[in-house]
Amino acid sequence: MQQTHFRRLTIAALLAAQVLPSAYAIDLSVEPSSQAVESRDARSADGPRLGNTEFDATYDDVTVTRFDVWDRIRKGFAIPDLNNPLVATHVTWYSSRPEYIQRTTQRASRYLFYVVQELERRGMPMELALLPFIESAFNPQAYSSAKAAGMWQFIPSTGRDYNLKQNIFRDERRDVIASTDAALNYLQRLYGMFGDWQLALAAYNWGEGSVSRAIAKAQAAGRDTDYNSLSAYMPAETRNYYPKLQAVKNLVAAPAQYGLALPVVENQPYFVSINKTRDIDVKLAAQLAEIPMEEFKALNPQFNKPVITGSPNTRILLPQINAEKFKENLSKWSHALSSWTAHKVTATRERIETIATRFKTTPAVIREANAIPPNMHPTMGSVVLVPKPASESGKDIGQDLADNATLAVAPDGPPRKKIKVRAGKRDTVNSIATRYKVTVAEVREWNDLKNDSLKPGQELKLQVRADKRGKSRVAVASTREDSPAAKRQVSKRTRAEVADRRDARRVEPRQRKRYE
Repeated sequence: MQQTHFRRLTIAALLAAQVLPSAYAIDLSVEPSSQAVESRDARSADGPRLGNTEFDATYDDVTVTRFDVWDRIRKGFAIPDLNNPLVATHVTWYSSRPEYIQRTTQRASRYLFYVVQELERRGMPMELALLPFIESAFNPQAYSSAKAAGMWQFIPSTGRDYNLKQNIFRDERRDVIASTDAALNYLQRLYGMFGDWQLALAAYNWGEGSVSRAIAKAQAAGRDTDYNSLSAYMPAETRNYYPKLQAVKNLVAAPAQYGLALPVVENQPYFVSINKTRDIDVKLAAQLAEIPMEEFKALNPQFNKPVITGSPNTRILLPQINAEKFKENLSKWSHALSSWTAHKVTATRERIETIATRFKTTPAVIREANAIPPNMHPTMGSVVLVPKPASESGKDIGQDLADNATLAVAPDGPPRKKIKVRAGKRDTVNSIATRYKVTVAEVREWNDLKNDSLKPGQELKLQVRADKRGKSRVAVASTREDSPAAKRQVSKRTRAEVADRRDARRVEPRQRKRYE
């Protein structure tokens, strides 16, 4: 009797497990504190479709079958199959590379449940769950030569069109949740334009304008406007685009037929979402979650810097068990959460060494944190990540600064030497800048000038280029080469260079050709 009762409870538990939460959200906006875990029903209209048999268990003559996400995908296929010779070509290519298929589907296993539930919620075809296979091999860190980024490969402009933030701290084109939402919105819009999923996918790759023009050409020629008919107008990449997706669809539909084995993808959420309103170091977040850094970055590839800037919209994805560990460990953490802050460059030329001295660190630390190459410096207006001073330990990076932060770099100029000069009767800021080969903005900045007018005899501080011996090299282009002032200011090396240029001007045209 007890055994029968146990079996019935087991059956009930297995059946109940079919009703699964589509996502969890743990609110940590006030930290540390105990928070509730929220969930929402992931069932489609007729309940969840649980897929391909993973095991059969018989209790009291009742067989309970457990399925995985791959079967939910198979049962949701809704786009007509494409009959095209290219499909067979790509099926052969993929099926002959089982290691590639294994790596890609293993990566996909982190994200597939979320993508599938979103497609079910929107009533969209399940073939679209396989699209990242073609776009990025399910690598959310993927970056193309066309500057497309993320699992769904958004270029910067299209990403901005779909509200994906792109700044130095985060790139939401790589955010698993945000980019998936944007991609499905975009695909729905394209389907609304063309009324055909194959053409919508062609437009996703080629652009809606290109597909519209191809349709117009086909109509003018009296041809059909389906994918196969429009292939004649498509570039090679788009011509092969849907055939690749069809090939992957065929492999997923019957992997055993092609000698493939897909990894089990449990029909339950792989990750949960944690709201984070305070800054926290990436390394510390992974530590508190007791998760390897590689796994943390696979779920949170949008974060570009060693620090995650907090905001009401900031979220961290973690496997559910690790989210609980994160919450528990965070409640016990008594130290600072972030060791970084942001510095906005306000000078025309601010060297890394100067910034490092100000924040009591080394140039190497700043270059590594900001990916600034050697012999380059941040330009004015750039935001640079720097170690947080002890006096600002409880202060976070401002949300407005973080959301609009950009970083541009320029090559370091030649070494400079500080000198002082006095303005002549007719001198202006422009004439001084021209004479010493610096910019007007630099002269103004170095001397805190409000306008370009100068008083005779006014002393100015300049930073002029120096040669390898550290001697200042003064421009002579605006002065007479044989004037007493020029002779006093120009070094022997500079006078020799002037002479060389003068001699070069005297070379006859035919002779000059040999010098070039």
